[in-house]
Amino acid sequence: MKPKPNMWRLLAVLLALATFAVACGGSDDAAGGSDDGELTPVTLQLQWVPQSQFAGYFAARDLGFYEDVGLDVTIVDGGLDIVPATVLDSGASDFAISWVPRGLVPREEGLNITNIAQVFQRSGTLQVSFADSGIDSVDDLAGTNVGNWGFGNEFELVAGLRKNGIDPASDVTMVGQDFNMTALINGDIDTAQAMIYNEYAMVLETVNADTGELYQPEDFNIIDWNDVGTAMLQDAIWADADRLDDDEAYREMAVKFVEGSLRGWIHCRDNPQDCVEAILAAEPPFGGPGHQAWMMNEINPLVWPSPQGVGVMDPVLWQQTVDIATAEGILTSAPTDGAFRTDIVKEAIANLEADGVDVNGNDFVKGTVEVTEGGN
Repeated sequence: MKPKPNMWRLLAVLLALATFAVACGGSDDAAGGSDDGELTPVTLQLQWVPQSQFAGYFAARDLGFYEDVGLDVTIVDGGLDIVPATVLDSGASDFAISWVPRGLVPREEGLNITNIAQVFQRSGTLQVSFADSGIDSVDDLAGTNVGNWGFGNEFELVAGLRKNGIDPASDVTMVGQDFNMTALINGDIDTAQAMIYNEYAMVLETVNADTGELYQPEDFNIIDWNDVGTAMLQDAIWADADRLDDDEAYREMAVKFVEGSLRGWIHCRDNPQDCVEAILAAEPPFGGPGHQAWMMNEINPLVWPSPQGVGVMDPVLWQQTVDIATAEGILTSAPTDGAFRTDIVKEAIANLEADGVDVNGNDFVKGTVEVTEGGN
């Protein structure tokens, strides 16, 4: 399935206008800040509902990291029909969280937005199959029923198939999949798409009818697109490029927002349970405390370590993402200059380093989390 970029913009325009009515952080007055010590209001549009995928931003808000840099941040939930890039471009938010391809497509349509901090350094997308399926690698997908979500989520998979000489149109049967693992468990598909921090947890939180116990990791095989070499960059902070160029106050706001956000992600690295609690306090959180704890434990390795500094773009992975996006028709051509910039994140990192904060996490070690039935 090829994405329909124009539809994305149409789906979001009414929501963007509605969001503007309740979250007007993008006003000129807000961008200018205040000379009397009052906090500058800022609005952040999420790609999805509150969950540990966004824990750094909730931690920064709830633990006062945004306030420390003079910002009062409102976080707006996302949803299926919400395109963060469109909300951002409409002026209904000051910043947005979006996967890179989902930001580049609207940008190619004419929205002048830019990636100012590439928080996730690695992709979290997997293909999961039962261990007894014989699907141990991409080559083994030939002739199988391959579940995927569509809507542009399948491009790492499609690129991986083609890289291994498998035609997605004829050598496999691509099956539309819900955002859960029911089809895999029921045997309707041979392999299921999953985020390591979400749907993969769902299957481990499920009772195996044959044993009466929870499924175990050894019950499944995993294909990780990072290992295959077709992973695409995901969660990043996006800003309005026109405002960055024309409004110095907005650029200053961007540096402060990135600084506060990165401090939030650093706190989640070092104090993951605090960040789980921040998500559970959100309204409404997606999934129970067990699910959020698993998610936080899997999100951290997508961010850490960050050898160049947290949020700094890896040019190799950027090029890989662009190459796949153009080869698969997500983009008609490579993005023009300005699709991402590093000056803002590097300034934010310099501020953090001046405070003695570890912005690389080179000693990061992934923790362990006990899986709970149903994620409760």
